[in-house]
Amino acid sequence: MRALALVRRWLETGLAAVGVALLLAIAVLVATGVSLRKLGSPIGWYDEAAGILLAWLTWYGAALAALKRAHLGMPDLVALAPPRLRVVLVLVRAALVCGVMALIAWCGFELLRILGDERLVTLPWVTVGVSQSVIPIAASLFVVAELCTLPERLAEARAGARARDPERTLLEEVR
Repeated sequence: MRALALVRRWLETGLAAVGVALLLAIAVLVATGVSLRKLGSPIGWYDEAAGILLAWLTWYGAALAALKRAHLGMPDLVALAPPRLRVVLVLVRAALVCGVMALIAWCGFELLRILGDERLVTLPWVTVGVSQSVIPIAASLFVVAELCTLPERLAEARAGARARDPERTLLEEVR
């Protein structure tokens, strides 16, 4: 379990750092693009680049949310279920989420195989493969995040404890 905790900590740190970097890049890019447009020297590619960065932020943020158990959960349903059904619900949920994300990752790899060498319209030096690489990478990271949190979810289900709700925990910390 120590190895799993280490993977989880590294993944959380890495995804948070990527998220902050992407958010800063979007802010700087959009502010620069708007300013240059107001000055009469617009850059035609900033909106396409900002859209790609926003998609990356969304995907990597979703993986981070999964790692923090703040994504696609049903803790109240599990807590209200009879003891024998709790573990089954957690396992079914994990299998469905991991299955869907694995399918998305596979489709992302197929997309890269088919369109990977195409070039973006306003950024011809960037390939579609680079811009869309986030799909299989982040979907795979989402699966890893789910597997990292599964032992914790199973322990809560076995104990009959109400799962930790990230939103409630945040509110309690603020108070």
